[in-house]
Amino acid sequence: MPQEPLSIEDVPGPDGQRLLRLNGPITIANFFELQSLIRGNTSRRLVLDLTHVPYIDSAGIGALVGAYVNHSKEGRSLALAGVTQRVRDALHVTRVEQFFDFIQA
Repeated sequence: MPQEPLSIEDVPGPDGQRLLRLNGPITIANFFELQSLIRGNTSRRLVLDLTHVPYIDSAGIGALVGAYVNHSKEGRSLALAGVTQRVRDALHVTRVEQFFDFIQA
């Protein structure tokens, strides 16, 4: 079965904020570009819009946790917007939900 792609739209936001709009699942087969964009981010606040992310696997969750850790230790913030119930449930089951700031998309 072919892997579904993850498309990423990089949108500069107001006041040093950066928005990454994601479309597609976040899986081990496709999260490398996202991980690279997150690691290279220098904005004060990064918002990941997950409105069009139908599911996330453990590698994707690991990428989000890594982003949280990097942003926290550098005094920057990370927020998740538009999180679907399925993705939120995956974050809850893996006990990482408490690390993230959830906002409306």
